[in-house]
Amino acid sequence: MESLFGRPLKNCMTTEIWIAGIVGIAAIIEDLAARRISNWIPICALVGGIAYHSTTRGWHGLASSLGGALGGFLVFLVFYLLGGMGGGDVKLMGGFGALLGVSRLLQAALFTALIGGLLAAGVLAWRAAARMFKKQAEGTPQSESIPYAPAIALGVWLAMLPG
Repeated sequence: MESLFGRPLKNCMTTEIWIAGIVGIAAIIEDLAARRISNWIPICALVGGIAYHSTTRGWHGLASSLGGALGGFLVFLVFYLLGGMGGGDVKLMGGFGALLGVSRLLQAALFTALIGGLLAAGVLAWRAAARMFKKQAEGTPQSESIPYAPAIALGVWLAMLPG
């Protein structure tokens, strides 16, 4: 079979990618619909990541998974404490950190920051255009926050691409 980014296609759809895909889609849907991320979503990523890495790489995989979970949680905890991010986003990145492991966590965080910045710029432009064209009704409350699960999921998915 043809290769994708230098790897055979049959090897690209691992358990790790399936977990990241399902968890990411669930987080995106709930964050966009309800503006929250239920605890079961990052827990699935955490448990899935720990199980996957410990069964495929043993104790080294377990250590990498736990380190990734702690690192993902702590990096985003700073933004939560500064008021720029919700608690569900912090837990989601911790769960994804377990799935990514220490080695890909920084890459995922950088992709997430880039995508989050682009998303925020797009939302701000949309809101400015809506005000300019008076499409928003007078007195309609508008949330100032931006759902961040899409940026997190896309950042994680990009970090998982072979390359």
